[in-house]
Amino acid sequence: MSVRILIRSFSELCITAGTLIVLFVAYLLYWTGVKADHAASDQISGLQQQWAAQQPAPAPAAAPRPAAPPPPYAEGRSFAVMYVPRLGRDWHRPVLEGTAVKDLQKGLGHYANTTRLGQEGNFSVAGHRRTYGDPFKDFPELRPGDAVVLRDDTTWYVYRVDNRPYRTVPGDVGVIDPVPAKSPYRSPGRYLTLTTCDPEWGSSHRLIVWAHLDATQPVAHGRPTALDG
Repeated sequence: MSVRILIRSFSELCITAGTLIVLFVAYLLYWTGVKADHAASDQISGLQQQWAAQQPAPAPAAAPRPAAPPPPYAEGRSFAVMYVPRLGRDWHRPVLEGTAVKDLQKGLGHYANTTRLGQEGNFSVAGHRRTYGDPFKDFPELRPGDAVVLRDDTTWYVYRVDNRPYRTVPGDVGVIDPVPAKSPYRSPGRYLTLTTCDPEWGSSHRLIVWAHLDATQPVAHGRPTALDG
């Protein structure tokens, strides 16, 4: 009798454990994606409203003074939207300042110790491969020549990919240096680095793509043709 009770208890324990595993997988595959999609949409809507409300500054009455350096991006706040035609015609994600967990749950994260968008140096961005909307699920499909387009309040920035995804370890922080030693670049320029996890459902390694700034265009002139794929 005690053996039967033991077997029944063990079976019930296995069923409970299996149910919990299924629920956890469903959470990872579905619910985190739902939350991330809503969060990303809210971030982009907020940016669009902010940009629409901005008024052009009046022309100075006297001779203009040298422009002050722009203020740093606000931690945890979105400041740009990224488009990657290779990842989908409708693929676009907000870019937030910082790569903390809470930032990457809302979109992509800018490494705060790298340069500002469009400036000389290495503007570097991280994103989840899986979970939280799977923004970089198809990252391995990126190829040289692909466009990575970003937009802030005034300007479109068109970067062009220069390498197939490069695989390295998480501790290889040199991939976001101003001129990464393992990149195709040998002198200072205006670069972009994208990073994500590898393998698809793990984090033992990182995939890296580097790109150079190919063109800029005022937002007032319309969307760049690079968005057409």
